[in-house]
Amino acid sequence: MKRLFTITLLVITPLALFANSAAHGEVETDILQRTVNFLIFAAIVYYLLADKLKAFFSDRTQSIQSELDKVQDMLKASENKINDAKAELENAKKVAQELVVSANADIESIKTKIEASVEQEIANLSKSFDEKTELERRKVKKEVVQTILDQLMSDKNIALSNEDLAKVVLKKVA
Repeated sequence: MKRLFTITLLVITPLALFANSAAHGEVETDILQRTVNFLIFAAIVYYLLADKLKAFFSDRTQSIQSELDKVQDMLKASENKINDAKAELENAKKVAQELVVSANADIESIKTKIEASVEQEIANLSKSFDEKTELERRKVKKEVVQTILDQLMSDKNIALSNEDLAKVVLKKVA
């Protein structure tokens, strides 16, 4: 392709350079020559700069494409991170819900244990109170009996036999 272009350029260049309007005897404008000269100039510029321009635009296209690819990769990575964060949030919500359910179950269990413990303590205190009351009642009975016996024994005017004394004590105790 370049050879054909070079040969065409070499053939047309002399024609354009040696074209003369005075030989025909007519007055012409030099628009045709200028157009040919411009086309030759454009062809030479294209011939000299085509490879460099193609390389420049190709490199520029590649760099724009690579930047676009980087941005798309970053976008995909961001989307993946967002999806991962959403998944972690859902997992955290599930774990939090499980913790709430577990905590409520633990609260109920502890509440039940405390109620059972309090009821047991109340039963123990009631039993202890009943035992102490009975013990105090026995003490009071004993003291009353002892006081009565002391009074009876101290009175010398009363003559009681042991049987009579036992009957009196039994009546007082009962």
